[in-house]
Amino acid sequence: MNHLIPERARTDLAITLASLALLLWWDVSGWDMALAQWFGDGAGFALRDRWWTRGLLHDGGRVLSGLALAACAVFAWRGPRASAGGPGKRLAWFGLVLACLLLVPALKQFSRTSCPWDLEDFGGAVPYVPHWMLTVFDGGPGRCFPSGHAVAAFAFLPLYFQWRRPHPALARTILVLVLGLGALFGWAQLARGAHFPSHTLWSAWLCWVIGAIGARALERASPPPPPAPIAWAPVSAGEPAAAAKERAG
Repeated sequence: MNHLIPERARTDLAITLASLALLLWWDVSGWDMALAQWFGDGAGFALRDRWWTRGLLHDGGRVLSGLALAACAVFAWRGPRASAGGPGKRLAWFGLVLACLLLVPALKQFSRTSCPWDLEDFGGAVPYVPHWMLTVFDGGPGRCFPSGHAVAAFAFLPLYFQWRRPHPALARTILVLVLGLGALFGWAQLARGAHFPSHTLWSAWLCWVIGAIGARALERASPPPPPAPIAWAPVSAGEPAAAAKERAG
């Protein structure tokens, strides 16, 4: 079975399953509430409306994401014809970024999980119910899982898959920037009381899965060309083999 799945796809699958296992462990570990209590108490969250948590990292993060999305749209539509597989494939990759941006907010609309600042522990009115207890509702406003703001960065994870074959160094740079900004945005929302860490981690995982599945589909649709065969010129009588190879090259 392994010979039917490319090594790159097997690596993606291993990362996906390992990170899922870690996510499930985190969900039941109790660290969500423990970390939220570092930033908030019965009086609420002191950093909720600071200029650098709300204005810079929240509102500014959305602006930055919008600019990055516009740049990706221009590149997908008008980029160099030969780059990243041609215009059709570039538009497909851009569609994966849009899918990430749309999926998480759509999931949030159906979520019955309320934000930390709505909870009794932090001056709110509803009890804490972990998001994974699907049949137990906290009775609050909900719509807080997974983290929509972190997707302002994580939505660009498909770009890592887009560039890892033609430009590996660029792909690694994109991966570091996206994960770093996503973690920073997630930390800001934790400090503000807007989300638990698990909300951010699940957003990252979902965007990774979309990128990995999209990469596999696009690679199957347009596999790389096989390497060109090496043609050696015939060796004439009395001509050394090394000279014939040099003449063929």
